[in-house]
Amino acid sequence: MEVDKSLVSALIEAAMSANYTGVRRIGGQIAKSLAEQDDLEGAKALQSLLRKRGVPLQASGYAEALPRDAGSRLPLIEEGQWPTTPIMLGGEAGQTISQFIEDAQHISLLAEKGVSARLGLLLYGPPGTGKTLLAGHIAASLQRPLYVARLDSLISSRLGETAKNVRGIFDFVPARNAVLFLDEMDAIAKLRDDRNELGELKRVVNTVLQGLDSLTDDVVTVGATNHPHLLDPAIWRRFPYKVKLDLPDEDVRASMWEHFLFQEDALHKDNARLLARVSEGLNGADIENIALASRRRAILSDREVDLARILLAVSGSKTGSPRLLDSRDLETADKKVLTRLLHEKGGIGQAEIGKIVGVSRQMVHRYLKEAIDG
Repeated sequence: MEVDKSLVSALIEAAMSANYTGVRRIGGQIAKSLAEQDDLEGAKALQSLLRKRGVPLQASGYAEALPRDAGSRLPLIEEGQWPTTPIMLGGEAGQTISQFIEDAQHISLLAEKGVSARLGLLLYGPPGTGKTLLAGHIAASLQRPLYVARLDSLISSRLGETAKNVRGIFDFVPARNAVLFLDEMDAIAKLRDDRNELGELKRVVNTVLQGLDSLTDDVVTVGATNHPHLLDPAIWRRFPYKVKLDLPDEDVRASMWEHFLFQEDALHKDNARLLARVSEGLNGADIENIALASRRRAILSDREVDLARILLAVSGSKTGSPRLLDSRDLETADKKVLTRLLHEKGGIGQAEIGKIVGVSRQMVHRYLKEAIDG
């Protein structure tokens, strides 16, 4: 696979200068380039090296001065990785994200023309719908480093420290031409649970608002929450772009199964569509986990992926709690569950159901009759 020679030169220059942030950013660009050329193994291997957090550079005397909590001394922010996993969005969400990225790519032009260029995007929706992954893709699309601050980790038991931690995040980011990802934004509202901290809650919310207002136009801010109803209305107003990430629809689920399970093999499009129909209600993380577990079992047993066992895992899964595969033989009860599932959601005939489950068409008919009579 070919990599842009300028990236290689820039990577060497950053390494020789002990520029830890530069090494990670350029390394992420190379990993993204490898992924785009279908060298996923190379991309993952490079990202694995980047996750070592620059130990060789630290041994050379360099360490990035991240803001830290005064009590625990733990970092308040971390530099995220550009993802190699694709993001799959449909409909209005995809259009809004594309417009947001286009505007962010032309911040200078918008500012020059007198249009407010300060950009903020708020992502909300249930867990596992890709909020963190999407923030990484936005950073990659803009060729910027990604700094991740989880607001739940900023909350301190020491009076006044939470607001101080929040200020530390907003003081750190502006000089770095970065994407700031504020995760778990609803965590601030949890201060309401402490009857002694109503004043602290007001201070923290005001600090967040002041921090957002203080950011320069070149900082791109992405916020995320699983509980949008907990956010202060004033915080909502600081994010002109808002995207609700719902559970994936059937088309997106089919694309996920194609990618994570069948690795874009066109011969399996029908199976991917079948899995999409029966996996309604699962989120993207659930589908990825089941698919990758299935591939691991196939590799270690030196067999093809087992569609029946995958379907059985899907039938036993709930949103946010995927059931992984096991290697035991299917029992009669399993076959009955699969038969009913495929009959009700699969959209296929009894002969095809029998082929997948491993029973005759007559047995499929019998199972379905028992379900009706029972």
